[in-house]
Amino acid sequence: MYADFAQIYDRLQDIDYNSFAEYYEKLFKHFNIRPKYILDIGCGSGSITIPLARHGYVVTGIDISEEMLALAAEKAESESLDILFLNQDMTELELIKPADAAICALDGVNYLTNDGDLKRLFSGIAKYLNPDGIFIFDLNSEYKMKHVLDENTFVYDENDAFCVWCSSYDSDDKICSFFLDFFIKAESGLYKRSEEYQEERAYSSAEIKTAAEEAGLELAAVYDDRSFDNARPDSERIFYVLKKPSA
Repeated sequence: MYADFAQIYDRLQDIDYNSFAEYYEKLFKHFNIRPKYILDIGCGSGSITIPLARHGYVVTGIDISEEMLALAAEKAESESLDILFLNQDMTELELIKPADAAICALDGVNYLTNDGDLKRLFSGIAKYLNPDGIFIFDLNSEYKMKHVLDENTFVYDENDAFCVWCSSYDSDDKICSFFLDFFIKAESGLYKRSEEYQEERAYSSAEIKTAAEEAGLELAAVYDDRSFDNARPDSERIFYVLKKPSA
């Protein structure tokens, strides 16, 4: 996943990454925790890992894509930030020490499409999260997959990169499929064409709650996108906060 696409990923994203970092800090305050050590799971190219590190947190970034981690490490080095990046599957976490908080941004959890993946992720979080620690993650909602992404095409044109992103949603298996066809300009002036296929799975709040409880975590909150409002039936991005009970 995100092999050749890693080269142009950041340029094609219209996302205020700092707003995510600021929202996490509001959640830390709301849940009365003062984390020092934070896990950024599915960190990608480090676009949220780095703002958190700038704010003084000790952050470990974890991602399954070596290409994305290479970009993240390069960006961190350019800012003289000491960030540990680990190439791991989020369902198979192996860490040296526990964290005070964990995050997974920009629908990273939706990429867990196999049965049991969600519980495996939550079990790993429960293992490596300190008591009273929280895990914050956001999901593309089923509403978004049905009413925004299904049978839709998105085109990104960024100077030396061009991408066509087609998506479709299967309501029977709750899988949204993405077909990416993109062109990257090489030094020769010619464009290299690459293709990628990705899938995301829609999860309900009930499924999140059940998997969390089975892993030993509590569902503490369900919010609309970067707010403290309750998620609505038509919310497109939903934030979840899981808490590890006190010892």
